[in-house]
Amino acid sequence: MRIGELAVKAGVSVRALRYYEEQGLLGAARTPSGQRTYPDGAVDRVVLVQQLYAAGLSSRRILELLPCVYTSYATPQTLALLASERDRIDAQITGLAATRDRLDAVIAAATASVTDGCAPNHYPES
Repeated sequence: MRIGELAVKAGVSVRALRYYEEQGLLGAARTPSGQRTYPDGAVDRVVLVQQLYAAGLSSRRILELLPCVYTSYATPQTLALLASERDRIDAQITGLAATRDRLDAVIAAATASVTDGCAPNHYPES
């Protein structure tokens, strides 16, 4: 598939795909006229890269971990990297859950005090 089609299917920009290729995260074949073409599995790869970016991994770290993802082969160093990233993501999840719980408490308190008028323009001291 061509770059535009991959961009649409994966929900990313063409620019992002070019960046992934520059970083070694995505490979493309070239037609005789120089157009990029991608294999069918490229959509899944781009989605995975997006997920890893969203989880806070750098392109360098993603590049280190991708071979393990696709081959299930890992060195002790790769396993340590995977475990470290998992632990970091777990800490993010814990922090996000605490933030969500705090927002739920604020919503519950605000819901109990909803009036038809505007809220006062002052905030209690913390």
